[in-house]
Amino acid sequence: MFHPLRVSAIERITDDAVAVTLAVPAELRETFRHTPGQHLNVRYTVDGQEVRRSYSICAPAAEQPGEPVLRVGIRMVEGGAFSTYALKELAVGDQVEAMPPMGRFVLKPRPGLFAAVVGGSGITPVLSMAATLLDREPSARFCLIRSDRTAASTMFLDEVADLKDRYPDRFQLVTALSREEQSAGLPSGRLDTERLTGLLPAVLPVAEVDGWFLCGPLGLVRGTEKALKALGVDRSRVHQEIFHVDEGPADVAVAKVAAPSDSVLTATLHGRSGSWPVENAESLLETVLRSRSDAPYACKGGVCGTCRAFLVSGEVRMDRNFALEPEETDAGFVLACQSHPLTPEVALDFDR
Repeated sequence: MFHPLRVSAIERITDDAVAVTLAVPAELRETFRHTPGQHLNVRYTVDGQEVRRSYSICAPAAEQPGEPVLRVGIRMVEGGAFSTYALKELAVGDQVEAMPPMGRFVLKPRPGLFAAVVGGSGITPVLSMAATLLDREPSARFCLIRSDRTAASTMFLDEVADLKDRYPDRFQLVTALSREEQSAGLPSGRLDTERLTGLLPAVLPVAEVDGWFLCGPLGLVRGTEKALKALGVDRSRVHQEIFHVDEGPADVAVAKVAAPSDSVLTATLHGRSGSWPVENAESLLETVLRSRSDAPYACKGGVCGTCRAFLVSGEVRMDRNFALEPEETDAGFVLACQSHPLTPEVALDFDR
């Protein structure tokens, strides 16, 4: 369910990115209290068209009875309807509709050593994780390894510098710039698998890390996964969220196949069920949306995970999946926006 929220602040943080803060009414404080790492799905009408996008919350998570702070980072995307609007037209006092915070790429504060490898705007959810963890857990430590093009394009420089000043013994920062030399630190260049395999053991005790959080472009996340596997890190300790995906490569995307002509989808959503024929080669999400406008979605690209549903019966094929962990797919969850029926009858449950 979407709620109208007023824009209370807009801050330019780079030439192509802003931080937008949304005010939370007193009656919605518990609804919008987030876990570090979660995101908001926002909805706005631009030029007469409804636009939905997903943006991670960068602010620390507030404990009860504190007021939750909904601050999101938005970077300009070429051709992006909402990001262009946010950077050029959105103003304090405007209203934006948002769903309650969601997402499973989270770090609940607990003792231990945690590490993150991020690229570009992938810093956004990790900033909330690190700030909340270090504030609430006096014994916790956090290592942030971030990759950006240039210093000028680096989001949340001041916020990260503040963490380094406040927690000098518990917060470690490693910065790599791919298109600019630094006066100190790592030489310029991308953080690929080979480089990360050598870098990670040099900056922290890899075997002692309780949780790895990878966030950013597909190439960086996949490269880091391979490096961690080569270093013997158990898959259960690695969590990921991909912020940007070009056309899917062969190992993660498959050609679309038309659904069986007589396929019928039964879906349960918000406690109500319905059955509809699957038309042409549409996704199961598109089938539901023809009759249920309240079906959850944001990116429709297999990245955000908003349309996650449990496959109750039947078989489906997903075109792409950049949001669900192997444990989730093994348990029977699918992305409705990428799923097509392989059997005459398919049943999904969006409420699980």
